[in-house]
Amino acid sequence: MSKYRVLLLSEGFGSGHTQAAYALSSSLRKISPNIQTRVLELGSFLNPKVAPLIITAYKKTVVSQPKLVRMMYRSQYKKSINRLATLALHRIFYTHTQNVIRQLRPDIIVCTHPIPGAVISRLKRLGMPIPLCMVITDYDAHGTWIIPEVDRYLVSTDGVRSKLMMRGIPFSKIKVTGIPVHPNFWEHPSKAEIRMRFGLKDMPTVMIMSGGWGMMSDDAVNAYLTSFADRVQFIFCFGSNDKAYQRAQRDLNFGHENIHLIRYTKEIDKLMEVSDLLITKPGGMTCTEGLAKAIPMLFYNPLPGQEEQNSRYFTEQGWGEPITSIHVVTQWMELLINDYDAVVMQRQLKLEQIDRYNPTECARSIMDMVEHNKVLT
Repeated sequence: MSKYRVLLLSEGFGSGHTQAAYALSSSLRKISPNIQTRVLELGSFLNPKVAPLIITAYKKTVVSQPKLVRMMYRSQYKKSINRLATLALHRIFYTHTQNVIRQLRPDIIVCTHPIPGAVISRLKRLGMPIPLCMVITDYDAHGTWIIPEVDRYLVSTDGVRSKLMMRGIPFSKIKVTGIPVHPNFWEHPSKAEIRMRFGLKDMPTVMIMSGGWGMMSDDAVNAYLTSFADRVQFIFCFGSNDKAYQRAQRDLNFGHENIHLIRYTKEIDKLMEVSDLLITKPGGMTCTEGLAKAIPMLFYNPLPGQEEQNSRYFTEQGWGEPITSIHVVTQWMELLINDYDAVVMQRQLKLEQIDRYNPTECARSIMDMVEHNKVLT
């Protein structure tokens, strides 16, 4: 049987988009041995010198001027990427995209970020016959995702589907699949073995994640959390932020035996498995990973736009709540200390609720598109 080739395109504006692409790659290869996948951050792949400068500038703007970013997000909320901008992107950054596609010969192109989607859509307008699938990696639908040449949208919720339909996308082009996360997040290995591996104790445990760019919550919140270290175990995950990691190592507040400092790791799924509470920025991927693990979540400092919408959605669904004051943190610390069994029981009930989710739905929808297109051709 011939191999199916799936090209997954993303961009490095935050880590979630590329994580979704790799998660899909893993799920596709898991459901069928006849699938070959390739993941590319298209801009970085074709312009390794220019793309990091643009991403760094974007990151600095997000961190230093959140009000400006929020204003831009809202002002462009209903606007798609226009054809002039698409043409400019193609000429400046993606002049070799067509050559890449000719070399890789994919049966389908899947985009987890709207910018490569806009570039591929232009190629489709020029006659490229390859199906284009767009995976929206948040719990909202900004106008930049709206591209007429997309053959299918895979979205997180019915609400996102409704927003797309209000903007003219036909119902037949949209499928609610949930956001893809790595298959490991749907598995539940032995907690005792995980604790032994990471040197953790069997006690109430809180995991604090810094976000894709290593942005931690403020020092005052961290210092307050660590004051509970005699009765609660903490796992601080710093991602690729080595400066923050080294600063924490020097900070006496982090010197307790029940406080564990973790650099970048590919085993976040295992650390979530043994944690009882996740404190995080509300990125679409992290929230979905937390959902797969049924772990309660507290959200801090959401970035303007998508993260604000993600926080709102998960709060409304009862899967998390924003840290609106230090009182929220206090309540959870007291709950973990004084009523730990209730926290564990509530999580077990939520695990039973999410059993109805199909973790491979997104990958299977892509596989269906490939097979259908093969039949037609």
